Amino acid sequence: MSALPDPNTVRVIPIRGVGAQDEPLDPAPRLRRRRLVIGGVVATVLLLVAVAIPALRAFTTDEIAVPAERVRVATVERGRFVADVTAQGVVVAALSPTLVAPAPGTVQFAVRAGEPVKQGQPLATVDSPELRNEVARETAALESVEAAFARESIEIRRKLLTARQSGDNAGLRLQAAEREFKRAQQSWDVKVISRRDYEKARDDLDAARIDHRHAVESAALEQESLQLELQMKRLERDRQRLLVQDLRRRADELTLRSPVDGVAGTLAVAERATVPANAPIVTVVDPSVYEIEFTAPDVYAGVLKPGMNALVAAGSTQTEATVAAVSPEVRQGQLVGRVRFTGPQPAGLNQNQRVSLRVLVDARDGVLKVERGAFVDSGGGRVAYRLDGDGRAERVSVALGAGSATEVEVLSGLAEGDRIVVSSVEAFDGRPRVRLVD
Repeated sequence: MSALPDPNTVRVIPIRGVGAQDEPLDPAPRLRRRRLVIGGVVATVLLLVAVAIPALRAFTTDEIAVPAERVRVATVERGRFVADVTAQGVVVAALSPTLVAPAPGTVQFAVRAGEPVKQGQPLATVDSPELRNEVARETAALESVEAAFARESIEIRRKLLTARQSGDNAGLRLQAAEREFKRAQQSWDVKVISRRDYEKARDDLDAARIDHRHAVESAALEQESLQLELQMKRLERDRQRLLVQDLRRRADELTLRSPVDGVAGTLAVAERATVPANAPIVTVVDPSVYEIEFTAPDVYAGVLKPGMNALVAAGSTQTEATVAAVSPEVRQGQLVGRVRFTGPQPAGLNQNQRVSLRVLVDARDGVLKVERGAFVDSGGGRVAYRLDGDGRAERVSVALGAGSATEVEVLSGLAEGDRIVVSSVEAFDGRPRVRLVD
């Protein structure tokens, strides 16, 4: 075991520090940076508070801010108000008959779509072997019925002659019986014949009279019966004649002819196509008289009436017209009507051309009105926002009346000179007040 060293004799080596590497710095820049950071934070907080206070005030007072450039403002005024209904329409020919096939067959056209045609001009032909065969069959039946009628007429005349002959023979026998009774009467008066012969002559006279009366009545009844039979045969013949006439008329109609002067319109089928009876073949358009067929929402069902004045806009021209008819039924929420020109129709109109029109419903003076805008629909016609002098818009309840394409009647809630927002008010979210900001 070794001995421990003497602490008095051990050499201690000192550790070298880092004091020689330290350099004293100036604290002033660090303080300045801290002050700048604190100042920026304070400014940001103040800016946020400045922005939040108006928003908080608007939230707590149920008021929102809307940029003024997003709204349109109009002034309520009093003046002449013209209520109208704006609609879209198409040009249709007032006279445009459609020719149909009178019987099933094959179609062959004589014109093309757009070609001018004259009244009576052939447009197409329907080849119908079935109809031709039916005409031939019924014509032969008519000839048979006419022959039977002629034979029945001869037979009836013969029977009438026989009945007349029986009556005439009975008349002759009556005359002979009368002569015999006259001679018997004379002989009986001078008592040259027996009573038995006298009474026999009188009985023969009575029998002759009865036979004559019965023969005459029988001939009359026979004549009536034969006349009825002849009448039935005549009616049968006439019925067959009418049937043949109708078939021949239908056969003649296999050649489709234009009923009016005009233009060949739509060709409903292709050339040499097979069509059934009553199938549309071709339409003829009379371009001299056009009308406008329009559609309007069903809310105007109780407003639009025949006879109302209208203006038709075709291109850059407006032409006066009048409502000719309004359909009594509504289809898919639309009301259909027709407008007829009151004067010369515009030049250059074409079938199915789209036009716009205005139907004048009412015209009054001294009506409180305002420009029509999206506020009518977005507010349901019951809400408007009226501007005050501080750049705010206040919600007010209004009642609107008749409307036109550019104006709407004000019934209550606003006064002349009020300025209201006429653009959409959906962005206002139903708030009672709105602040318009630049």
